[in-house]
Amino acid sequence: MKERIAITGSNGTIGTILRNGLSGDFEIKGIDLPQTDATNYQELLKALEGNTAVVHLAWSNNEHLRNEIIDPSNAQMALNVYKGAREAKVKRVIIASSIHADSFYGEAPFLSTGHTPVPDSPYGADKIFIETLGRYFAKGGLEVVAIRFGGINPANIPPSVEKYPKEERAAWLSHNDCISLVRKVLEAEKVPGNFVAIYGVSDNRDRVHDVSNPFGWSPKERAEDFI
Repeated sequence: MKERIAITGSNGTIGTILRNGLSGDFEIKGIDLPQTDATNYQELLKALEGNTAVVHLAWSNNEHLRNEIIDPSNAQMALNVYKGAREAKVKRVIIASSIHADSFYGEAPFLSTGHTPVPDSPYGADKIFIETLGRYFAKGGLEVVAIRFGGINPANIPPSVEKYPKEERAAWLSHNDCISLVRKVLEAEKVPGNFVAIYGVSDNRDRVHDVSNPFGWSPKERAEDFI
C-alpha cells in the first residue's frame, strides 16, 4: 500500500511537477482552490487527515518577489498547515521556502543554511518567517523540512544569460532534481532534530548554494546541459 501524502498548491508549477513525478511512489492528495482553501483551518484539517506527510506549496499570488508586498494569508496558511499536521497526526511537513530567503546576487559567498540569512526582498523575509514558525512546531515534535527552492519553471528551461542575471541560471532547479529531492525527504526514516533547511538547486556552473543535507540527496543535472 502506497504512503499517502498531501500537497497544498497542487495545481501550481512545483505542485504539478511533484504530482506527476511522485505519483508512482506515493498516493497523492491534491489540496488547492477552489475545493480547499488553506486559509480555512477546518477545511485544511479535513484534507490533511489520513496523510503521513504534507508538502506545503500554496502561496498567494498577490505577493511577488520585488513588489514589497507582504500578504498575511501566506503566514496564515503556513500556521494552518503546521497546526493541522499536528492535530491530524501527520508526521512530516515539507515547506516551500526559497533561495530568496538569503541574498545571492553579486559577489555572494558560498551560502549554507547554517548562518543567519539576509533576505533579498520582503518575499524572502516572508519565507524566513515560515521557516522560523516551523522551528517552533518542530520543538513540539513535528518533523519539518524547509526547502529553499531554486528557480524552477514549467518549461524546465534555464534562464537565458542574455535576458537574466547570471545568478538566476546558477540557482536554477530542474524538474528531475526537484522530484528527487522531495522524494528523498519523504522517504527518510527521520528528520534530525526535527528541523532541517536545505537548498534545492541543480548542480549548475557558478552555483553558490551549498546543497549538503542529511538525506543523501545530490543534484544530478546542470543548467548548462539544457542549453
